[in-house]
Amino acid sequence: MKTRIISGFAMAPLILFVYLGGWWLAALCILIGFLGIREFYDGFRAMDIHPSNGIAYAMMFVLYLMNGFWPNQYGLITAWFAAVIMVSSISMFDTKHRTPIDAMATMVGIIYIIFFTFHFVLIDQTGMYSILKWLALLSAFGSDIFAYFTGVFFGKHKMCPNLSPKKTFEGLAGGIIGSAVCCGLFGYFLCREFLWSCVIIGFLGAAISVCGDLTASAYKRKMGIKDYGNLIPGHGGIMDRFDSVLFTAPFVYYYIVVVLQHFGLVF
Repeated sequence: MKTRIISGFAMAPLILFVYLGGWWLAALCILIGFLGIREFYDGFRAMDIHPSNGIAYAMMFVLYLMNGFWPNQYGLITAWFAAVIMVSSISMFDTKHRTPIDAMATMVGIIYIIFFTFHFVLIDQTGMYSILKWLALLSAFGSDIFAYFTGVFFGKHKMCPNLSPKKTFEGLAGGIIGSAVCCGLFGYFLCREFLWSCVIIGFLGAAISVCGDLTASAYKRKMGIKDYGNLIPGHGGIMDRFDSVLFTAPFVYYYIVVVLQHFGLVF
């Protein structure tokens, strides 16, 4: 526990990159994407599956460069998706060393890690709604903290013992409530015009963050690894720390796009 707390404080300066936004936030997302891809693909290699790091890094470079010159161009992002599928499939031309499973693993890593992380940049580019990028972190980490302590003191009923033996339904409830409260307080003090949206995001985002956590655990179980890496003492790799955020960032972005921008429902 002491090691985890110290490591948590050591990661605190990363918050500055989120606050500064723009290219600073993009640089942080690129770093997380670079390290995350390496850890994730190493897990596949433990299964004798060999995705292409080079393709993943190249497509990440294209995505961020494209967004830097032409932000919020959804047609270009669709074209990028098509290119990811094409290039990953073309890698199978090396039939002696690449298989269809290798190609699919390459695609999964690019979408799951690089594209999902990229949603922080997309949130940052939503103008007046960009402040809600903090909710992607609050709903994930707030849920994790409250779920942990609720589970320690009240947890009895195992939620998903095959994936995460320590998670309980009591912890899940505590995490959801704690996340909703944290996000609600954030909205009350920093963006009162979105107060109820903050509560909704905190409530739903907590459940989604747990799905992100369990998804990463499911991959680890099948890969036969305990942690994705040892970069962060007490936490594991970058994927072990940001697995839940990979799900909450897209959720917050599409909440903004669909609920706040498209339908104009401001709570």
